[in-house]
Amino acid sequence: MKKEITGLIVTGGTMNYGFAGRFLENRTFDKVIAVDGGLASLHKLHLKPDAIVGDFDTVDPEVLAEYKSCPDEITWEIHRPEKDETDTELALDTAIKLGCTKLILLGATGGRMDHFIGNIHLLYACLKKGVEAAIADEKNWITVLDRGRTFAAEEVKGKYISFLPLSGEVKGITLTGFKYPLHKKDIDIGTSLCISNELTGEKGTIDFDSGTLICVESHD
Repeated sequence: MKKEITGLIVTGGTMNYGFAGRFLENRTFDKVIAVDGGLASLHKLHLKPDAIVGDFDTVDPEVLAEYKSCPDEITWEIHRPEKDETDTELALDTAIKLGCTKLILLGATGGRMDHFIGNIHLLYACLKKGVEAAIADEKNWITVLDRGRTFAAEEVKGKYISFLPLSGEVKGITLTGFKYPLHKKDIDIGTSLCISNELTGEKGTIDFDSGTLICVESHD
């Protein structure tokens, strides 16, 4: 059985440090990667990075200098600002090269909306590479699904569970154990049908025949 290697990627988006501190308190990661401006967040969270990736156009020079003088071994990947990939995409590639099979992204939702939407698409890229990835913030846990899944009430990250098509069409959705059940329902991009559902018991299951879904576990 392949060993699970967990990675944390801290990006340069808006960070709620109270949430981040609580989230990280009882979690350990095999690899920690800072993305450009996320280096400042890593610094405030007192985390040691294994890798630092970006063009560093948004990093406090004092923070950057402190890490450059750090005696610990850190992999630096410095890129030009003019490039095809975002810094977060480059960081995901670095994490995969480091062997990560499971990734959590912090700081990936706040700030620029184009980057946030792009980060959701990067979850899909991870999925296709066999890497389990999620975006977390104080109200949301975002993943991408290309197959069915069972949700246990004690593990769900919020009261609400929403499903949105990422592919053009998702066929044959069946929801069992949810407040609003479905049976073999096809949905297309442009619908809000599967937003804000809730579990009715200890577990709920989604199954579907084809397509890709964005899954958001959230609370108010």
